[in-house]
Amino acid sequence: MSGGQRESMTEAEYLARERHADAKHAFLAGEAWPMPGGSVEHNRLATSILVALGRRLAGGPCYPLNSDQRVAISETGLYTYPDVTVVCGDAERHPLDDTVLTNPSLVVEVLSEATEAYDRGAKAQHYRQRASLRTYVLVAQDRRHVEVYQRGADGAWSLREYVGDAVIALPTLGIEVPPDEVYAGVR
Repeated sequence: MSGGQRESMTEAEYLARERHADAKHAFLAGEAWPMPGGSVEHNRLATSILVALGRRLAGGPCYPLNSDQRVAISETGLYTYPDVTVVCGDAERHPLDDTVLTNPSLVVEVLSEATEAYDRGAKAQHYRQRASLRTYVLVAQDRRHVEVYQRGADGAWSLREYVGDAVIALPTLGIEVPPDEVYAGVR
């Protein structure tokens, strides 16, 4: 897992502390660890994705949230802050903390050198356990490359890769996003 110094605590202690913390922390299996801030490029990509999704989803039942939104994966006990989260319908909240979302429909992680292995591996495994999650998106920073993992009607996950100028399809949301909008201004 990415992050720095780990601290042992209960779930209730984590939720109480995180509510008033100056920095974000992930939590799993009795351990909390700080989540590092992103680079300018990372944050620019995440913001571009948020804006592009917001434009396409405006007026509908789904809406994007930024990286300040904490998400709980109740099936595994992970608490984390995806770079972008999309909710469809009413937000369902954690019974112990109403600031924690429990029903993400789509999550986006912008890959960085420090987090890529975790985002592709253990974190992806956690996300795939969340029943509400239909789509998991990984966005490369160093090239135009987007991976869209989608849960089918049978529960199986499939991968579709978008490279270069390929328009990014998000069928579970019924939208497409041009890569120029995602990568606008990113070196």
